[in-house]
Amino acid sequence: MPELPEVETVRRGLAPAMEGRRIIRAETRRPDLRFPFPPNFARRVSGAKLTALGRRAKYLVGELSTGEALIMHLGMTGRFTVAEKKQKRRPGDFHRETGVDPAHDHVVFELEGGTSITFNDPRRFGSMDLWPLGELDVYPAFAGLGPEPISNAFSADYLRAAFAGKKAPVKAALLDQRVVAGLGNIYVSEALFRAGISPKRLAGSIKPDRLAKLAAEVRKVIDEAIIAGGSSISDFAGTSGERGYFQHRFRVYGRQGEPCPTCARPIQRLVQSGRSTVYCPRCQR
Repeated sequence: MPELPEVETVRRGLAPAMEGRRIIRAETRRPDLRFPFPPNFARRVSGAKLTALGRRAKYLVGELSTGEALIMHLGMTGRFTVAEKKQKRRPGDFHRETGVDPAHDHVVFELEGGTSITFNDPRRFGSMDLWPLGELDVYPAFAGLGPEPISNAFSADYLRAAFAGKKAPVKAALLDQRVVAGLGNIYVSEALFRAGISPKRLAGSIKPDRLAKLAAEVRKVIDEAIIAGGSSISDFAGTSGERGYFQHRFRVYGRQGEPCPTCARPIQRLVQSGRSTVYCPRCQR
């Protein structure tokens, strides 16, 4: 599942093509993705100008001139193609080429000026929805979300308050979207390694100085991943036509059994709440 840096990479690739342009026509080629499209989806979107394209956690949020928000989620295999003046720019294929079958082109937005945006999703775990712009704070997927890890609201003080009394492992706490929005397995694993904190340590037991280090490393790893265009994992695709390359900077994720880059001891793997966790038991305490 693409995490915050991958979704932000897609947003930055789509924004120049979509922002300030009117959607001349929207076409849905099936009645649903992961969920059914909202009633009259294509008609409600057609004719609207997309004034801004933002992101909340792992969702893209387009602001429409009709007063509605176009909320889009990539799911596991969703990707966008930008076609401009008959030259297609396939969103960058990441980690391994899986091929893009046009039979899975499920949504097409035709924009003024001749640009088209196509959403392709073989497994159909993505989604598209419409919601009143002024009520985004109560949109079901957004209600109760924690702060963005690259926002001013995310800090050591925030983590200290959020972790107070928590007996869950710190990795599980960071993956809880009510604590921090947009973090996933990759970047939590990398941030914990950089901060020298064991994923098994109880969140409420971490001292303030170590929380300061953790907050700083979470922000740094997300910033670095965005600059790198995300991580090339599975079917994720960005919009620049290039592969992301943050996976070349992984220190622990996907490296179980390999030597730790700090102490050279083997990196270990364990399962927490059904999720794979990789860490160095010597460097992370």
